Formats: sequence, structure tokens, C-alpha cells
Amino acid sequence: MPEPTKKEENEVLAPAPAPPPEEPNKEKEAGTAPAKEPSKEKEAGPAPAKEPNKEKEAGTSPGKDEEDASPPGALPPEWSIGEPPAGEEQDKQNANSQLSTLFVEKPQGGAVKVGENITFIAKVKAEDLLRKPTVKWFKGKWMDLASKAGKHLQLKETFERHSRVYTFEMQIIKAKENYAGNYRCEVTYKDKFDSCSFDLEVHESTGTTPNIDIRSAFKRSGEGQDDAGELDFSGLLKRREVKPQEEQPEVDVWELLKNAKPSEYEKIAFQYGITDLRGMLRRLKRMRRVEKKSAAFARILDPAYQVDKGGRVRFVVELADPKLEVKWYKNGQEIRPSTKYIFEHKGCERIMFINNCVLTDDSEYYVTAGDEKCSTELFVREPPVMVTKQLEDTKAYCGERVELECEVSEDDANVKWFKNGEEIVPGPKSRYHIRVEGKKHILVIDGATKADTAEYSVMTTGGQSSAKLSVDLKPLKILTPLTDQTVNLGKEICLKCEVSENITGKWTKNGLPVQETDHLKIVHKGRIHKLVIANALVEDEGDYVFTPDAYSVTLPAKVHVIDPPKINLDGLGADNTVTVIAGNKLRLEIPISGEPPPKAIWSRADKAIMEGSGRIRAENYPDSTTLVIDIAEKDDSGVYHINLKNEAGEAHASINIKVVDIPDPPVAPNVTDVGDDWCIMTWEPPLYDGGSPILGYFIERKKKQSSRWMRLNFDLCKETTFEPKKMIEGVAYEVRIFAVNAVGISKPSMPSKPFVPLAVTSPPTLLTVDSVTDTTVTMKWRPPDQIGAAGLDGYVLEYCFEGTDDWIVANTELIEKTKFTITGLPTDSRIFVRVKAVNAAGASEPKYYSQPILVKEIIEPPKIRIPRHLKQTYIRRVGEAINLVIPFQGKPRPELIWTKDGAPIDKNQINIRNSETDTIIFIRKAERSHSGKYDLQVKVEKFVETASIDIRVIDRPGPPQLVKIDDVWGENVALSWTPPRDNGNTAITGYTIQKADKKSMEWFTVIEHYHRTNATITELVIGNEYYFRVFAENMCGLSEDATMTKESAVIAKDGKIYKNPVYEDFDFSEAPMFTQPLVNTYAVAGYNATLNCSVRGNPKPKITWMKNKVAIIDDPRYRMFSNQGVCTLEIRKPSPYDGGTYCCKAVNDLGTVEIECKLEVKGGLSFCRLLLQGVPPNIIDSYLRDLHSSSPEEY
Repeated sequence: MPEPTKKEENEVLAPAPAPPPEEPNKEKEAGTAPAKEPSKEKEAGPAPAKEPNKEKEAGTSPGKDEEDASPPGALPPEWSIGEPPAGEEQDKQNANSQLSTLFVEKPQGGAVKVGENITFIAKVKAEDLLRKPTVKWFKGKWMDLASKAGKHLQLKETFERHSRVYTFEMQIIKAKENYAGNYRCEVTYKDKFDSCSFDLEVHESTGTTPNIDIRSAFKRSGEGQDDAGELDFSGLLKRREVKPQEEQPEVDVWELLKNAKPSEYEKIAFQYGITDLRGMLRRLKRMRRVEKKSAAFARILDPAYQVDKGGRVRFVVELADPKLEVKWYKNGQEIRPSTKYIFEHKGCERIMFINNCVLTDDSEYYVTAGDEKCSTELFVREPPVMVTKQLEDTKAYCGERVELECEVSEDDANVKWFKNGEEIVPGPKSRYHIRVEGKKHILVIDGATKADTAEYSVMTTGGQSSAKLSVDLKPLKILTPLTDQTVNLGKEICLKCEVSENITGKWTKNGLPVQETDHLKIVHKGRIHKLVIANALVEDEGDYVFTPDAYSVTLPAKVHVIDPPKINLDGLGADNTVTVIAGNKLRLEIPISGEPPPKAIWSRADKAIMEGSGRIRAENYPDSTTLVIDIAEKDDSGVYHINLKNEAGEAHASINIKVVDIPDPPVAPNVTDVGDDWCIMTWEPPLYDGGSPILGYFIERKKKQSSRWMRLNFDLCKETTFEPKKMIEGVAYEVRIFAVNAVGISKPSMPSKPFVPLAVTSPPTLLTVDSVTDTTVTMKWRPPDQIGAAGLDGYVLEYCFEGTDDWIVANTELIEKTKFTITGLPTDSRIFVRVKAVNAAGASEPKYYSQPILVKEIIEPPKIRIPRHLKQTYIRRVGEAINLVIPFQGKPRPELIWTKDGAPIDKNQINIRNSETDTIIFIRKAERSHSGKYDLQVKVEKFVETASIDIRVIDRPGPPQLVKIDDVWGENVALSWTPPRDNGNTAITGYTIQKADKKSMEWFTVIEHYHRTNATITELVIGNEYYFRVFAENMCGLSEDATMTKESAVIAKDGKIYKNPVYEDFDFSEAPMFTQPLVNTYAVAGYNATLNCSVRGNPKPKITWMKNKVAIIDDPRYRMFSNQGVCTLEIRKPSPYDGGTYCCKAVNDLGTVEIECKLEVKGGLSFCRLLLQGVPPNIIDSYLRDLHSSSPEEY
């Protein structure tokens, strides 16, 4: 590239102010084109199909937004590509890594000699990761090394399960000098990010140092090739038209880019050897930013510097304070002084020289002073590549291999080839190949065609060359022409010709192109062309022509196919029988073949069937012949003959036609047996089967009073008997039959006589002995499980004596009860008993008693079964009812005796009720005098059974006997008291202590549920005088009265006597007022509802509840509560009629106040279920109103 004009090699073209630290919005405005826009991918230069990401890596054209933001002729003096400086990116990455550090071990920089190997290792902890993180390796700022893996670069990853650590390795094999530079490793996992930069230094090996061109490392890397895995900048190339390049002695690239259109950036970059166009455009875009004044720098670095390869560059900043420490960085890594990097201090100026610049020095640099920094970019350009040997015009014939050769000034230089101004992109399937041999560049065209005739040119960064290629056809001679052929159907057709040249051609048939199929094969072998048809068809007949490509010569031939007549009867079956239903039209089409088409003649009984309009006629077509019979009849059955004839031969065939019909209906069926839901029916086959065997029968039934028949079987019944099931008992039915043959279903038979399914009940259940005496046996049982439609008329009880089989009916008439006593039995006899259920269908199966019964009264010793809750002391409160049921056993009926504490029970106070199986003791309102031990004695003859029940009736206790003040000190008072004389017939569970100031005498609870008989009251107010009282408590509650101390306790002040001031009494009177109103309420029928409000007033107001302006008084369905001013009305299990307007009225001497609300009671479970399902009340209300209007009796 030419040197910049009027500038030293260490100066930039146009100084610009330092960019601000962060402008994320501008990054979005002018970022590189996204991969989703195909037009941007085309602008980004060609890329291999197997490496789609390379377009993102190597694309250099600005995005659409950038072009819109920078129209030609309107560029501001400061440019920017919209990406923050590398220093800012490094700061952001460092911040991210501090927030979410993923690396356990980061790759460290290293040095290696040329030709040796080196490995970089990164480790990531996986304890908090659900899946493998994503790791990328980069060279420089943007080159992703994942697509460069090959023989020189290998990427590996492993996972250690015991330590849960991912290990990622990047191994560089046989390093070269151009591999040196800055590398970066990035790891991402969901929203976490971490990165690390490191440097690779490649030293020359001992011996002579070869002259390596840095651009030779930027060759396209192919899969499986020798140079796979090397760095590649070929994605930067872009198709363009060839334009003449004029040599200019001095060119200012910065000025060119500043004044050029965005679409011309790549062209300028290629022409002047710019390898990092993206970095230059970023710097140009950043130059637009507004200068931010720096407190540390008096003069900052220029936005960008450029220098030729091997040159020297000078970076200068001027400090505002010379005492500030300055550090220089390259790609985030601090630069140390060396022979390559030289630092100088001149007053406030800080200077850094970079000697012998190479392409790896093309990077971002920044300098820090205190907390501030400024950055710049260095661009290293290469000298232009010149064309030393020009292309030469060439002529060739079609099919030959053509090579166009030129030479350039440098080995392995980047060279582009063009055809008629369009760039040539070689590929695996392309006929164009480019071969490089040092400085020689050769374009190879395999199998040249006339389309390759064009002007070809080669273009380098410093020059170009062009030449014309002319491709012509060779003269064509016909060595073997095509010949006409006549073949039989099914034989092979082979059309063959030979020409003088090995060229392709096209076959046509009757003027239409011939396509190769499995049936037709086209063969091209050298100069010979064949068209082969293995099995000739009639459709293959026609005029065939072969036309060589690119020539106007044609080779014609005719093919003629012949075939004797044939009759195809494959679809008629083995005996060639055709069946037709009577009354239908028969159209029998028989396929025929033959070439030329044969003539068909139909006949029956030596009588020809003519073509015409008769009921039986023939119709002939080229590929078929048809026999037509309109409205077939039985007499049309018989054998029909077909005769075919043409010039190639004759064919004969016979067809049997059979006319069939549906069968006659069967006779009416007979019902032979009837059950509860079934019957058995039989019938006879029909007299005429329609000419086809009967396949089976369909059965239908209906109720006698209905006209709707129901099919009972969907599979044909093969027999002439059937058992219909699932009928309704007590309903009259009729049945009928359909006969079925191959033609169809007959008409239905006449219906059977009506019949009614009925059945006896199931046997009675649970037959047991209820009681036995010396002459009687009482039996009881349960009704049958299944009664049926005939109902149950009654029961018959039978018995027989042991040793006989004569059953005697115990009841002369049917009995409806399930209990009966057999009388008149001899004592000590044994009998068997059974019972039957009887209805209109008859008697059911008998239910037997399992063993013989001895007719003799049995003595059963008494036994008392005390309920579990009565086995311990039964406790009730005074006023509650006592109702105890004590079951017992014993036969004959036992004698019962109750005593209390050993004395007979006073039946005026305690009610005793006895039955055969239990005894009940009942006390309507219990009193403490009812407490005691109740003894029950059950006696059967000489057997006696006793049991005892303890009943305790309890009440609230009396107050403690004496409460006294034992001591007063400070703010404390010591109290003691004696237990009450009356403990309420139960143990004292605790005491409640209250205090009252002598001034107000309002009592406040100090201690509750206190178990001791002495206590200390603390935190009393000094200067006040207190009285104390104590309540006793048992399981019934507190005592009604409390015992108060006779003396008061004065909490005196120490050292000073306080004289109580005299205050006038405050008037606390207040008219009643509601502090919380009633609210409208929904209630569910059957579930208790409450209405609540709060009121205050002094004196305490009287509360009255009203419904629809009527006071609620002594109604058991309502309960009214008032506690600390909160008034509650409870409505027990409301019904819809309890809905209405409820009012709460508060009255005292100072006034009256009322408040109202509405209560709506919704209907039962349906409303509750809908409400629990989240349905709004208004929708439920509308639904219930509609339901009520449609069926009010169910609401």
C-alpha cells in the first residue's frame, strides 16, 4: 500500500477526540449485519457452505442501519462503527466475570518455538450447572477458532465426575510465526458469562529464519486438506466488477474511507491491503462521538494509527499532571518495555514506540493514567501485490482442459479471478479450479464448453491482467445412423447410432422429449448413443429422433409394434361366472388387446348378439368389448361367447351369467318359552331362497304398543332358533324375522303373537329363629333381593318334622309381614323350616333354615352390656338432661331392679323405662342430689347379673372463703386466700384475680387460671389505692360471686405525701352510634348465617333485632349476642323464606339509631357447589331463578 501523504509514519491522518466510555445504543445502530438477512450475507463476501458462521466472522460490509445513517456527501467529520473500544469491552467482560465467575482455572499466556506444540487449558466448575457450558476460543477480536480445527489446531473437552469439573483444551500443533498474537477464551451458561485473554509468542527456531508472508496464513481452510486448521480471511472477499486501477503515488486511506460510500468500503480494503476493515470502520464510527473532556489527559491518543509492515509507529499522550503513573496495554494485556516496545518521557508527554511492526501488532491499544484511559487502534498494512506475468488469449475446443496462467510478485498472494467481471468462486462441484504454485496462479477449466467463452481477468491488491478465451465446436460426422424397426409386443427395441465426437444429445419421440425411466433406458458410451426398451408396448410406437447437442444434425427412425388379439378374464373368477341381481342393469366390460385393434362378436346359443338399442346388446371399443343387459330377468341366465379376430390371429372365451334375487320372507315365528327378561323363539326357512343360499337371519322386536322395531343381532343368526334378552319384565313384546342371502335382505315376516316376560322373585334372605317356646317357634326373615316386575304378593312358611319329608304349610293365607309364629307344636320335637316368596309368576325357590329347631323354651343367662362411656364416671352439669340406655340379654324376659347408693330409686324424680332388650334411666333436669352410684340387677330365674354406674352432677363452685392482704411493698401486693367451701362437686381447677382502683372501682383481671392460694400482684401504680377480689374456677366455669379484700392496699410514694387533686366527674354519656354497619349478605340454605355490626353509647344501649320491620322475640331459630359492643344475629339453618331486610336498633336515654341490610338465602347444595366452584353470585342467582320458574316443585 502506498504511504500516507504529508504524514509521518507515526502519525494518523486526522486526529479525533477520545470516545466516551460506553454508548450501547450506537452499537445497535451500526452493528454488523445479522446472519438472518441474506442480502447482508452476500455483501459479507463468499463463504463455504459447510462453514455458515464464517460469514459472521469475516463479513465486513456495514449493516443497513449504518448505510442509512451515513449517506454519501453527508458524513460528519467524526466517524464510528458503533462498537465500544476494546478497552471498554474488556472492562465489561471483567465486570461480568466478577459478577458471575465461571472459570476455576484460566488459560495462561505462553511462548513456543516455530514448529513446536503448545496447549492452553481452561477449567469450569459444574456444581451449579445443569448442563455443559458453551466455550469459544478466539484469535484477536473476532476470529472464532472452532471452524479452524484441523492438523494445526485441535480443541478437546473432558469432564471429571468425582470433582465435577469441565476441562477445555486448545492445542496448537507445529506453530508458525504468524500464530503469535492475542487469544481469548469465553465461557457462557444461560445468563452467566466469563472470559479471559492471553498471549502467544512464537520465537524463531535456531538457524536461518525463513521469510514468511503474514497473508500466507490467511488461506481458505478446507475440510480434510493439508492446510486445514490454519487461519482464514477469505471470507472478507466480495464479488465485484473489475475496474481499472491506476497507480497513485500517495494515497490517504483514511480520507478515502471518510469520503466513500459504505458500499465501497470492501473494495477500498482489498485494493489497499486492509486486513482488519471491521476495526477501521469501528474506529471511523467512534470518531463521530462527542469529545469528553479528560481530567488526566491534556491530549489523548489519536483514534487510529496506520503503519506499513516492518515500519515504526509512535504513540503520544500529554498528561495534565506529570506525576500520574501511565501504563500501556495491548488488547487488555499490559505492555512491558523491550527492544520492540520503547517508552520515553518528555515533560508531560508520554511516548511509546513500536519497532519492526508486523501483522500481529494490528490491534487495539490504550493507556491509563489514574482512573482514566484513552484508546486507539493500530492498522498494519502490507505492500501491494503486482502482476509480473500477464494472462494470454487462448483458444480451445469443447471438452478440452483449459489453463490460464499468470505470475505475481509474492508467493501465495491473495488473488481473485473474474469472468466477464463476475468473481469466480471455485467449489467442490465447480468445473473451475485454482492452482497456486509459489508465484504462479493457474485457473483450470475442466471440460470446456461454449459457455466458457468469455474475458477472464485476475486482480491483486496492486494490479490486474485480462485475456480472452474462445471455445469452439469440432466438426461432427455420422458414422452409424438410426434404422427403422418393427417388433412384436413385449420384445426389445434397440435404437443405436454413432457419431464422430464424444458429445451428449437429446432423444425425442413424435417431437416430444424422451425421459429415461425403468422401462426406457438411454445409454451414452463414448461416441455411441443407444435408446433401449426392454419390453415393447403399443405406446412405444412412433417416430424417434436423436439430436446431438450444439449441432443441427438429426438422426430419425420409425418403430412399429404389432400384437395378436387377447381376452382378459382375470376379474371374473375361476369359472368365469357373473352374478347379477334381478331388475338391475348388467354392463359387463371385458378388456381386450391386439394390434391392430381386433373385431369382437358376442353370441348365445349360436345366436349372435348385435350392436344396437335392444335390451341385450353389445358395445365394442378399441381396448374393450361390453355386453349390456337392461333390467335383468331370470331367463337371461346362461352361457355367453366372445370371438376376437384381427390380422394377427383369433381368440375365444365363454362367460356364465347368473341372475339372482332376494329370498321370500319367512313365516311368523313362534315364542316357545318366556323368562324374566328373555324368551326362546323358533321359525321355518323361507320357501324361495332367491337363487342364492340363505346366509342367515336378522331378528327384530318391539313393544306391543310401539311402532319402533329394534334390531337384536348385528351378526347373522345361522340357526332357526334365537333367544332375545334384556327385555323389561311385565311389558308385552312382538318379534319378527328377516332372511338374508348374498343378494340382500328379504321383507320382514309377520310378527309373532304378543308375549309378556315375567319371573318369580329370588328366595327370601336371612331366615332366622326369633324365639322358641314349648309349643311355638317364631321365625323372621328379610325380603328377596330381586322382586321383579310381577311384584311380591306375600310369603308361605312351611315346616316338617325331623325324619319326614312332608312339608306342612304354617299359614293358610299369604302373609305380607316378614315374621310368623308357628303354633301347636309338640314339646321336645325337632322341625325344619323354609319360606317362599310368591308373586304372579309363582313361588320362588325356598329359603331353608340350616338346622333343625328344638321346640323347647331355652333359658339364656342374663348379661348386661355397659356402654364404653359409662364404664367411667358419667359427669353432667346441673340443669342438663340425663338419658342412659343400658342393653342387656336374657331369656325368658328377665327381672330388672335399680338402686341408688343401696336404696331404691325414687321414681318421682328419676324415670326408669324397661324393654325386652334394654333399660333406660332418664332425668329431665339434673340436680346435684342425683349424683351417686346406681346399681342394676338383671335376674332370670336363678341367674343374676349386676352392674354399677357412677353419675356425678356438677355445678360452678362457690367463692373463696377469705381473701386478705398479707404485705404491701413498693409496687407489689401479696395476697392469700382459702379455698371455697363448695367446690361444685368437682375439683377446683384454678382462680382468677382482679384488681380495682378505689377511685373508679372498675375491675380488671390480673391473673387467670391460677392454681395456688397465694399470689403477688406487681406493677401497681404508685399513689393509687387498690381493692382485690378472687373467683374460684372448676370445669363448669368461674364462681358466680367473688370474695373481695376488706382492706385496701395503698401504693405510697417514698418521702413525700401526695395530696390528691379534686376533679369534677366527666360526663361519659353518649347517644348510640354504629361504628361498623351491617352489610348485605348471601347465605346457603341449611347452613347457619350470621349478621354482625358494632355500636357504642353510654349508658349501654339496648339492642333489638327486626326482620322486615318486625321485632324478633323468643324465636328459637335466631340467637342474639352482644360482646364489647359487637352485636351478632345468628340464623340457624335458614331457608329461602328467611331472606329479607334485617334491622338492628340501638336505644338508650340519649337517642335511637337503626341500621339495615339485606339477606338472600340461596337454594341448598346447588348454590353452595356453584359458589365453591368460583361462579359469581349474580350468575348463580340468575340461574336459580330460571330453575325455579321452570320447575318450582324441585327448587
